[in-house]
Amino acid sequence: MQPAFSRLAPLAAAPAIYTCYRNLMRIGFVFCTCLFALSAAEPPIVIAPTPPMGWNSWDAYGTSVTEAEVKANADYMAAKLKSHGWQYIVVDIQWSDPLAKPHGYRPDAELAIDEFGRLIPAVNRFPAGFKALGDYLHARGLKFGIHIMRGIPRRAVAANLPIAGSKARAADIADTKSICRWNTDMYGIDMSKPGAQDYYDSILTLYAGWGVDFIKCDDIAQPFHGDEIAALHKAILRTKRPIVLSLSPGPAELSKAAFYAANANLWRISGDFWDLWTDLRKTFDLLDKWSPYVQPGGWPDADMLPLGRIGIRAERGNDRRTRFTPAEQRTLMTLWSIARSPLMFGGDLPSNDAATEALLTNDEVLAANQKGTHSRKLSQQGDAVIWTSDVGGRQYFAAFNLGEIPDLLITIPGTGPLRDVWEHRDLTNRTLRLEPHSAALVVHVP
Repeated sequence: MQPAFSRLAPLAAAPAIYTCYRNLMRIGFVFCTCLFALSAAEPPIVIAPTPPMGWNSWDAYGTSVTEAEVKANADYMAAKLKSHGWQYIVVDIQWSDPLAKPHGYRPDAELAIDEFGRLIPAVNRFPAGFKALGDYLHARGLKFGIHIMRGIPRRAVAANLPIAGSKARAADIADTKSICRWNTDMYGIDMSKPGAQDYYDSILTLYAGWGVDFIKCDDIAQPFHGDEIAALHKAILRTKRPIVLSLSPGPAELSKAAFYAANANLWRISGDFWDLWTDLRKTFDLLDKWSPYVQPGGWPDADMLPLGRIGIRAERGNDRRTRFTPAEQRTLMTLWSIARSPLMFGGDLPSNDAATEALLTNDEVLAANQKGTHSRKLSQQGDAVIWTSDVGGRQYFAAFNLGEIPDLLITIPGTGPLRDVWEHRDLTNRTLRLEPHSAALVVHVP
C-alpha cells in the first residue's frame, strides 16, 4: 500500500508548479524581448574605424607652435588635403608654456593652469583660446587634437589646488615618485587614492568643452602605466564624446596588445621617428610584428611622417627639408599605407612643394591605408620585401628594396597585369626593378 502523500503530492504541488511555469514564461518573454532589442539596436560606434590622418605640430615646431601657425596648417589641409581624407590638426606638447623654446623643454616651466590645476593654453601663443581654435577647425570640416602628459601638473601639486567636482586636492592624489624621465612638468597620479579618477574626469570635461576630438597622451605607454591609461579611457567615455586616444611614447609592449586595444585607439610601436634611413629600416620589422593586431579602432602607430619642411623650431635639428631622399619618401608612404599605420604629417604644410603634396594626395595609395584588410608581410628574401593587402576586393602588393643593390629585381606572385598606383600606369611585367631604398605599390588588375 502506497503512502497517502504519494498520491496527494501532485495536487498539493500544482499551484507551485503553475507559479514556476508562469515565472519561466515571464523570464522567457523578457529574454526574447532583450534579444529583439539587441538585434534591433544600432551597432556601437567604433572610434577611429580607419587609421587617423592628420597633421601634428611636433616635427616642425616642437614645443613652441602658435595659434597663427596652427591655423595656417589647418587652412592648407582644408583647401588641399581634406578631400583626400586628412582631417586631424593636433597641437603637440607644452601648449601651456608661455616661454616655450626650440630644441627641447624648459625645465620647471611655469605652465598656465586654471584654478583646478588643469593646464590651459598660454595666452600669448593662443590668444583666442582652445575653444575658439576648436570652433575654427570644425568650421572647416576638420578635427581638433591636443597633446597631454600623463598625470597632474607639479605646479598644481605645489599649490595644492582643489580638484573640480571632488573633495580631494592635488596633493592628495599626486605620486611624487612617479615622474617622466625626460620632462619635468607633471607628477603621476596614484589611482588608488580618492579623487584620482575625479582629476582625469575633470580634464576630459574641460577638453570636451573645447571641442577636442583627439588626445595624444605622452609618458604613458612606455614605461607602461596601465592604471592611468584605464582612467583616461574611462574619463573619455564619461564625456560621451567620440575622442580618439593615442598613447606615447613607444615602443609599446606586444604582450599588452589586448589592453591597448581595449583602452585606446592608437599606440606607438617605436621611439621618436625622424628623417633617417636607419629609423625607417627598423620600422619594417616593428610593423611586421604588430600586423596581426591591426583592427578598426585599434592601430599600432609607427609615428609621424617627417616629410616636407621640418625642424623650424623642433626638438631635433634645424630648419630643413626632410633628409629622406625622394625614393625613401615614397618608401615611407608606401610602408605606412600598406601596413595601415596612422598617417600624421609632421612638416609645415604651407611650405609643401608639389612633390610633397603629391605624396599626400594619391588616392590609390591612401586607399591601401584606409580600406585595406589582412595587411601583412608576404615574403622577404634578403633585402627584397613584399607586403600585401586586400583593398575593396583588389589585392595590393608593396615591393621594397631595403638594401644597396641597384636594379634589384622583385617578382610579384600571381599572374596577369598589374597597375602601378604611384605612377598611374598599367604594367605587363610582374617583375619590378627597384633602386636602393625604393618601393613600388601595385594592384592586381582582374
